[in-house]
Amino acid sequence: MPEPIIIEDYSPAWATTFEALKTIYQSHLHQLIMGVEHVGSTSVVGLAAKPVIDIDIIISNPENLDTIIKKLKPLGYTHRGNLGISDREAFKCDTTYTPIDGSGKIWPKHHLYVCPSDSVSLRNHLTLRNFLRNHPQKAKEYGELKKKLAHENPYSIDRYIEQKTPFIIDILKNGGFTETEILNITEENIQK
Repeated sequence: MPEPIIIEDYSPAWATTFEALKTIYQSHLHQLIMGVEHVGSTSVVGLAAKPVIDIDIIISNPENLDTIIKKLKPLGYTHRGNLGISDREAFKCDTTYTPIDGSGKIWPKHHLYVCPSDSVSLRNHLTLRNFLRNHPQKAKEYGELKKKLAHENPYSIDRYIEQKTPFIIDILKNGGFTETEILNITEENIQK
């Protein structure tokens, strides 16, 4: 049986964990990357979320991807491809000690992605995050929706994602995305 979907109230520890992870990525990938962004629901103060930190490493040159894959491997990350989301490369944590930085620390759950700076996937993540950060009432509504959907679909992540996608799409429609980009984002989210 799959793990249940758990939505927790916002924790300041999420931002602290992100900053520690960001420092590790920057020290190992420095000139290969443009930046590291905390995205997803854990990046919005006050927003209830699954306690899994989503991180986008931004690259300007897609030709650096192979080198980044090689540099992330000794840290305990395995490249998984795009997992059905265009212009976003996903990485799996091999152990609870990933990233393996010599500290022996067990890290909280996190998802690591590498995105080109001009990718729709990155723009999607940043547009949604920035909107929710700037609209606390909408963030509260989104958190309540996620709690409700997790309660109704405790073991179906696909159904959970499918049912929260319209809320996200409504926000993105006002974020400068084309109709084709919105359609692709919707399809990729629902197929995920």
